[in-house]
Amino acid sequence: MTEFATFAGGCFWCMVSPFDEQPGIKEVISGYTGGHKENPTYEEVCSDTTGHYEAVQIAFDPAVFPYKKLLEIFWQQIDPTDEGGQFNDRGLSYRAAIFYHTKEQRALAEDSKEKLAASGRFQKPIVTQILPAGPFYPAEEKHQDYYKKMPFHYNHYREGSGRARFIRENWKKRKSDEELQKELTHLQYEVTRKNATEPPFKNEYWNHTEEGIYVDIISGEPLFSSLDKYDAGCGWPSFTKPLIRQELEERFDTSHGMRRIEVRGKTSDSHLGHVFDDGPGPDRARYCINSAALRFIPKDRLEEEGYGQFLKLFN
Repeated sequence: MTEFATFAGGCFWCMVSPFDEQPGIKEVISGYTGGHKENPTYEEVCSDTTGHYEAVQIAFDPAVFPYKKLLEIFWQQIDPTDEGGQFNDRGLSYRAAIFYHTKEQRALAEDSKEKLAASGRFQKPIVTQILPAGPFYPAEEKHQDYYKKMPFHYNHYREGSGRARFIRENWKKRKSDEELQKELTHLQYEVTRKNATEPPFKNEYWNHTEEGIYVDIISGEPLFSSLDKYDAGCGWPSFTKPLIRQELEERFDTSHGMRRIEVRGKTSDSHLGHVFDDGPGPDRARYCINSAALRFIPKDRLEEEGYGQFLKLFN
C-alpha cells in the first residue's frame, strides 16, 4: 500500500535526505505546490509570483513507516515559529507548511502541532500552516536528490543557511549528567561538566599534528581545525581561531583568583578552556583548550562522519 505525504520546509534540497533512507519510504520528490500556475519553473517559484511553496512529496508505506513518524521528522527539520521563510531563505516560496491528503492526515497534523506548541520547546507561537494538498509539480531534474548529486555544496549550504545549527540547538537531545558519567571518562566528565583542567603535556592532543577537525566531545559541534593549531608551549592544544565562532560562548571567569575569559561549547554547555590575547594571529587570540573536551576527526573521515563541508579546508 502506498500513501503520499507533502511537506514544505524551506529549501527542498534539505527536505529530502531526512526522509529518503527511512524504512518504508518509496520515493521522495522535490517540487512545487500550493500555487496557481501549472508546471512552474524554479525561477518562477523563487520570484514569489506563482504562490507555490518549495516542497517534497513522499511516497510511503504506512504499515512500515506511519504518517505520525513522518510528522515527527518534519517538525525536526524546520523553524516552526518562522512565517516569512526558513533560516536564511526568505520569501513566500520558502514558507513551511504541511499539506494533508486525507482527513486522517489533517487530524494527525493538527494534533502534532498542538503537542509541539504545548511542549514549551519554543517560546514563540507555532505558525506552520496545515493546508489541503493540491497539484504537485516535480522540480527540474537537477534539483532531485541534490544531496546525493552535489554533497559538498549541499552540506555547505545546509550549514551556511543556519538550518543545521538551528536543528542542533533546538532538536538535539541534551544528555543528563547521569548519562554523561556513563559515556565519558572520569577526566572528560570533570573537565566538561565540573570546569576542571587536565595536566599540561599529559593530554591527548597537546602535540597532535594530524590534519582534521576537533569537535565537542558531547555535542559533536565542529570547534577547531588542525590548520589553526600551533604549539604555544603551554602543554595544551592551542588554536588561533575557532572553526565556527557562533558555536562558542565566552564568559568572564574569576575562579582561582584569576581574571580570564572562559570558552564553552554553546550547544553542550561544556567547559572547553580559555582564550587569551597572546597568540600569533592578527587578533592575538590563543584558544587554550582541554584535550578531554575534544574529539578529533581526521580529514579522511570527515565525509563519513557528516562533516564533509570542511573537506575544502584541506584541499
